[in-house]
Amino acid sequence: MNNGIIILDFGSQYNQLIGRRIREMEVYSEIVPFNTPLDEILAKKPAGIILSGGPSSVNAPDAHLVEKELFDSGIPLLGICYGMQLTAHLLGGKVSKGVKGEYGKAELEIVRSNPLFTGVPRKSTVWMSHFDEVEEVPEGFEISGRSGVIAAMANEKKNIFAIQFHPEVTHTEEGPKMLENFVLNICKAEKNWKLTGYIDRTIAEIREKVGDEKVILGLSGGVDSSVAAVLIHKAIGDQLQCIFVDTGLLRKDEGEKVMENYGEHFHMNIDMVDASERFLSKLKGVSDPEEKRKIIGKEFVAVFDEESHKFEGAKFLAQGTIYPDVIESQSVKGPSAVIKSHHNVGGLPEEMKLQLLEPLRELFKDEVRKVGEELGIPHHLVYRHPFPGPGLGIRVLGEVDAEKVKILQEADDIFIQELYANKLYDKVSQAFVVLLPVKSVGVMGDERTYEYTAVVRSANTIDFMTATFSKLPWEFLENVSNRMINEVRGINRVAYDISSKPPATIEWE
Repeated sequence: MNNGIIILDFGSQYNQLIGRRIREMEVYSEIVPFNTPLDEILAKKPAGIILSGGPSSVNAPDAHLVEKELFDSGIPLLGICYGMQLTAHLLGGKVSKGVKGEYGKAELEIVRSNPLFTGVPRKSTVWMSHFDEVEEVPEGFEISGRSGVIAAMANEKKNIFAIQFHPEVTHTEEGPKMLENFVLNICKAEKNWKLTGYIDRTIAEIREKVGDEKVILGLSGGVDSSVAAVLIHKAIGDQLQCIFVDTGLLRKDEGEKVMENYGEHFHMNIDMVDASERFLSKLKGVSDPEEKRKIIGKEFVAVFDEESHKFEGAKFLAQGTIYPDVIESQSVKGPSAVIKSHHNVGGLPEEMKLQLLEPLRELFKDEVRKVGEELGIPHHLVYRHPFPGPGLGIRVLGEVDAEKVKILQEADDIFIQELYANKLYDKVSQAFVVLLPVKSVGVMGDERTYEYTAVVRSANTIDFMTATFSKLPWEFLENVSNRMINEVRGINRVAYDISSKPPATIEWE
């Protein structure tokens, strides 16, 4: 694995963030299940191994464990959260159930310096998420940090380090420095992870896997499917057939833009299907958000399946699946907790009998964007904000119909126009408008109105796991509100969402 870092997955929702932080150092990282046989791990010849966090307890009968011999391998180890408790448990220390646990920000005090803490202040803020705690460290270990409980320990002779907090999340102030110390200074890992190298390697892998067969891809116009399409097209050219399904729940003029950007500019084969009436008829009378998601997902697969049969001889189905899609939907490489279903993961009709091709499956959104730029996709397309698979079907709250979708398309288009015009679009992570199933009284032109309420939503985030609302200028919001009310028939009131994630989510449904 080219002198990289292996991350053993014990189920933390943050484990891929560890991999991402390491890749940001230009060092290769690979996540494998915690129960991967030791000989398979050693065969990869990693420069270092990280034991991730996880929801289990080391004292539980079904605890997730590793082979004890791992700690005698001579490879530098870093245990994070559950990984620290596991290290203590297996090596003779004592782990007990905490009195109250620690969740959120805490103050770390370094009581004994070691190579992991080189250049780190004696006191700093860290992010905790645990109930169990290490009560006694194993023989040969020294306590190196406290936060009210034992927060760090180390056996420098064996190059084994363990911390109770999460250095990979942005809330841990010195987290990047600690990870850098481990990866580059302790493990002495090589900087050999470049996205240009990833592109060349992936193109070669696609060519080898696909051969002379045809590939079908559902092109949505979003960042992920677009980058996947261009990458695959670069590998196999006209063997790729894209299908663009207009569900009637997309952004304003989305179909025309997709055909222009990818059909004309990148010269791809694209079959455009207008299924808007079909989707809207299926959603008639449905208000429950999860039911809407399922209907839209099921109908999309049905339409896509019908269209795919028009192209005989296709052997592969390509998708723009990226890692956050996977980790939120199912535990792929370890026991991670399931959060929600995702339209890109699973759900294919058995009769399609197509092999999946997912070239972006191991990448985060920011890495996908960098790949897109390397492939020559224009900046404004690569850096489009995320758009949900069910589209405006979950941004029109309550029952969906053509009139509401039209109102929302116009309002959302105004918001995005103004963000671009005021050079704010690239300063926020995701921005859109929600249409509420609420009407209120207003006055326009000396006449009483009774129309819908629109909610403007803008969030800032690094990893989309946590987010804060964007503090947009009041003058800007006032102008957006005025334009929507004056230009969009059906809206007479505009609100601004100032909730963060958690406890809210970025999308409303």
